[in-house]
Amino acid sequence: MTTPESDASAAKSGQGRRLDALAVLSFVLLAFWVTARLWVDPRNGVRDNRTDQAQFEWMMAHGARVVTDFAYPFTSDRMNVPDVVNLMANTSVLSVSIPLTPITLWAGPRWSFLLFLTLGLAATGASWYFLLSRVVIGARGPAWLGAAFCAFAPAMISHANSHPNIVSQYVVPLIIWRTLRLAEPGRWLRNGVLLGLVIVWQAFLNLEILLMTAIGLGVVVLALALGRPALRPAARPFAAGLGVAAVVAGALLAYPLWVQFFGPGAYSGLSTLIRGYSTDLAAYVAWSRESLAGDARGSEPLVKNATEENAFFGWPLVILVVALVWWLRRNAVVLGLAAVGLVFALFSLGREIRYDGRDTGIPGPWAALENLPVLHSVVPTRWSLALTPIVGVLLAFGAERVRRLAARHPDARDRIRFATVTVLAMALVPVLPTPLPAKRLDPTPAFVTSGAWRPYVADGRSIVTLPLPDTTYAVPLRWSAETRLDMPLARGYFLYPDTRPGGDRIALFTAPPRPTSTFFETVRRTDAVPPITPQDRVAAVDDLRYWRAGAVILDPRLPQAEALRRAMTELSGITPRRTGGVWLWDVRPLAD
Repeated sequence: MTTPESDASAAKSGQGRRLDALAVLSFVLLAFWVTARLWVDPRNGVRDNRTDQAQFEWMMAHGARVVTDFAYPFTSDRMNVPDVVNLMANTSVLSVSIPLTPITLWAGPRWSFLLFLTLGLAATGASWYFLLSRVVIGARGPAWLGAAFCAFAPAMISHANSHPNIVSQYVVPLIIWRTLRLAEPGRWLRNGVLLGLVIVWQAFLNLEILLMTAIGLGVVVLALALGRPALRPAARPFAAGLGVAAVVAGALLAYPLWVQFFGPGAYSGLSTLIRGYSTDLAAYVAWSRESLAGDARGSEPLVKNATEENAFFGWPLVILVVALVWWLRRNAVVLGLAAVGLVFALFSLGREIRYDGRDTGIPGPWAALENLPVLHSVVPTRWSLALTPIVGVLLAFGAERVRRLAARHPDARDRIRFATVTVLAMALVPVLPTPLPAKRLDPTPAFVTSGAWRPYVADGRSIVTLPLPDTTYAVPLRWSAETRLDMPLARGYFLYPDTRPGGDRIALFTAPPRPTSTFFETVRRTDAVPPITPQDRVAAVDDLRYWRAGAVILDPRLPQAEALRRAMTELSGITPRRTGGVWLWDVRPLAD
């Protein structure tokens, strides 16, 4: 026989589950709203970053190849023939590409990429919601507010332009949860093992996010230890569990990290140009182009590209966050979050502070750190990306304080709620996300889809595309992905060490240049054929042999196609033929 109390408890539990389901559904709907233009028309691609989309489609195909062909997961010879690409140093996303193998095989890498992007956003919101509602805050409404910001803030929508590994931050709340559980007495071994496993999970998704999470957690845990003396008896099980997590994660990641830092294709940090990508101080109070109040004209002068709008919070939200920190300053967690947020904001300013698109001449704190091991591979502006979850958690803390304040003062409840809604609307409505801009992708040529290329790659040969793929032309990676990487490519779009004399193995965004790749880069840039010397022809034959080229192909739809066709014909002495939607040069007689 049930009692009224048990009936009330069951009803409350059922209502809570319905609210949880609605929260998760809202994150799914928001994720599909952001990516709607890509789902509505399957011919569309991400407008502002098609090169990274092609690269991630290639990575999804690699994950499927690991499953179906038992391919080695950490490097690949299906691009950059005859050398390999170090995939551990190129965000191989194995923790997603391998599980999504059925989708990649059934629907193709384009759809698995889109599913990765969309569900990554939704899962990030759901993960933060359950952490905040069950562990940190304890109330569903404030938890939803904080989680929605963590998943759909302007920085996240900016990176949704073909950075699914960055917007998929659903493992971060799990790392925080398992770290907090280390303090449980008597369960240090179990909790340490679980923390180690989720760290490994994140490592195969994005190491940059893992590094920021570790630093942020370290500062907050230190703030808790100093601000809440009652927690200090938990230091022993916490330290023991942390040691176990380090051993588990270290053992499982030792070999992959060795490959990343010391294996073939490993590099020694990013170029000084990329390490100069910093956050403009004015960006913090500006609007992102992908937000309701923003546009490209306002944000372009403050960022390098549309994918790195990491700090566009808008001035009302900046004021609100500062006010929240002051209002909640007696909370040790809030102080810890404020401290780590300030550190990340300072790091994001780079080696020299910029304001409104101009250098100020004032050195930033990052100047003293950028050449340190590991840190020399971090893009400074990404530190401001880490402010998004900090702001989201602060919003949740603030909403929870307001909820309790209204409960203690029922006579003023309506006024408190009205003021809260007004303030939140002023701060958050301008940064609401808009759907990602999309652009029609050219169909893959029949030469690729029909398999007509197969005779040309026998005996370990590769396909050379014109132009050769790099940061500005990554379409051949999509073609290769659609063949499940059976079509190997010369060169490509990836991070690779500069092995030239004086290059110091600093990362390039493709293989080191060869005479022929430089020649065709000039043709593409100028849309003209430079004078061709006998030395150019000899170098071309040498390069074709180096690449083990079986065929050279050119997409005639390219704006510079005519110049590229004439250049290759004059350089090789071979007349191409039009077949399967491409110009084809059979270079096996030259390369053999």
